[in-house]
Amino acid sequence: MSVTVRVPAKVNVQLAVGAARADGFHDLANVFLAVGLHDEVTVTPADELRITCEGPDAHQVPLDRTNLAARAAIALAGRRGIEPDVHIHIAKDIPVAGGMAGGSADGAGALLACNTLWGAGASRAELLAICAELGSDVPFSLVGGAALGVGRGEQLTVLETGGTFPWVFAMAERGLSTPAVFREFDRLAQGREIPVPVASADLLEALAKGDVEGLAAAVSNDLQPAALSLFPELADTLDAGRGAGALAALVSGSGPTTAFLARDAESAEKVAQALRASGTCRAVRTAVGPVAGATAV
Repeated sequence: MSVTVRVPAKVNVQLAVGAARADGFHDLANVFLAVGLHDEVTVTPADELRITCEGPDAHQVPLDRTNLAARAAIALAGRRGIEPDVHIHIAKDIPVAGGMAGGSADGAGALLACNTLWGAGASRAELLAICAELGSDVPFSLVGGAALGVGRGEQLTVLETGGTFPWVFAMAERGLSTPAVFREFDRLAQGREIPVPVASADLLEALAKGDVEGLAAAVSNDLQPAALSLFPELADTLDAGRGAGALAALVSGSGPTTAFLARDAESAEKVAQALRASGTCRAVRTAVGPVAGATAV
């Protein structure tokens, strides 16, 4: 038998970043929204742990034990005293190294799939604890919907949403390293006091009401200046989306994918067409959020 889990990408509608901590991480107020771009992770019994991958930019995905999907299988197997002997196949549709938590999604998907395949019986709380060990974004990939992440982003509070929001995503010509973006954030922040990160009340209210214009007015990303410093061409993509009528434009997470909030599906398609014609990005996708988290299919 095999088990397949479908798991979504995310966009950070707010990413407030605090000063670097002693452990090298940063405290965050991270408002996640799961959006309808998905990877599918399939696990099948095997003689040993093996990973394969297909889809856009699959050649960039590590196929060894550094892959978060492999680490998830190893972590759960270790807790149950068994060997992680599975073939993990990842069908990619979430951009690779794009700031949309594709690797984290694969980790959450593999964890849920292995728990189901092995009949391991891990509770939701145990799965979330393993996710938090794997990475800051992995718990949200399991939960989906909308949530506020604090600490380094792994401590989640589920948020209510009053509707869906149309998005356009522009994929850049190259990737950005999340650690490099945080290092650049620290460099740019030298000599100034960084406030404690808190979630925007206006943004949370807009999500709860399904108010797209209110959300557009409140979105923010403290990592955006650092991403633009390392990848200045992203400013041209942001300008192209704004010029095409996007209500809001921002770098998604640590980048380099840029995200554009549209008024409705028709407006989103107009923004997408303009971005495709702009020559400022290599691919464009539309999606709505929120959507469900990791789900066995």
